[in-house]
Amino acid sequence: MRVRTPLALLGAALLVLVGPPLLTPGSGSEAGTRIPGLRFMVPNTPGGGYDITARTAARNAEDAGLTHSIEVFNLPGAGGTVGLTRLVGEHGNGKLAMSMGLGVVGAVHTNKTPKTLADTTPIARLTEEQDIVVVAEDSPYRTIQDLLAAWRKNPAKLPVGGGSSPGGPDHLAPMLMAQAAGIAPKSVNYIPFDGGGELLASILGNKVAFGVSGVGEYLDQIKAGELRLLAVTGPKRVPGLDAPTLREAGLDTDFTNWRGIVAPPGLSAAERDKLIGLVERLHESKQWRDSLRRNGWDDAFLSGEAFGDFLDEQDRRVESVLKELGL
Repeated sequence: MRVRTPLALLGAALLVLVGPPLLTPGSGSEAGTRIPGLRFMVPNTPGGGYDITARTAARNAEDAGLTHSIEVFNLPGAGGTVGLTRLVGEHGNGKLAMSMGLGVVGAVHTNKTPKTLADTTPIARLTEEQDIVVVAEDSPYRTIQDLLAAWRKNPAKLPVGGGSSPGGPDHLAPMLMAQAAGIAPKSVNYIPFDGGGELLASILGNKVAFGVSGVGEYLDQIKAGELRLLAVTGPKRVPGLDAPTLREAGLDTDFTNWRGIVAPPGLSAAERDKLIGLVERLHESKQWRDSLRRNGWDDAFLSGEAFGDFLDEQDRRVESVLKELGL
């Protein structure tokens, strides 16, 4: 995660499987990427960022001929830590992987979960994406400046919804926004939802004043006019979207989220390498490149030990930022 504020924050991106140029159907077996019975766990509800990424990756891997019949299933709860606990309990299972990201890092801290990402086998960081600030189409807030003016007057009366637990990206982004706007983070009325799918209904029903989520999760609703996009949280505008950055709105901060894949502990070297190889192959496939572009995701690929080092760094940074924000 990358945030430029007086604090200094996190940076980055998430999940997918990977494939080389000039692949032919059925080449997965010959290239050693086929993993019969492979399952992808999504640790939040359908429709959220982890879910969209996992299902996109599985479909792309199959379309690229890398493997077949990947099962994607949801196991939501506690910001992703229910799924994490299940994953760690599957010691030695080389046919299971989990979609995850910054939200799981934060949930481990705020839920004080005994199982952590240090207990998993790192496979790859796949994507990076900006968060977006959105309201319902009938919201009184027409611009980000309208929202900030009302928020400054009475932050407790303007609930903000996010698709992650405290400590996750959809929580940290509005907290950093608040700090940059001169609002005490502790006064922010943050309402967590278990993924972007659950959050969407509350935004559309005006149960929250505004929502913060990943750009790829609500593109369809924005294009359909159901949601009004007020701002993007990254350092630059998102191509194809008419919305200013937070800096353009006068807030001295920017923020990006990331997503990736981890596997259970206790894998053999061959099982670990096969999972990493599959993701590396998918990463270079045309199918995946098209999905990156279509979903507004930035490529942030990092695999194996390098991804493990990144996870360690993110863990320390989340802990530090939560303390600095008084949360």
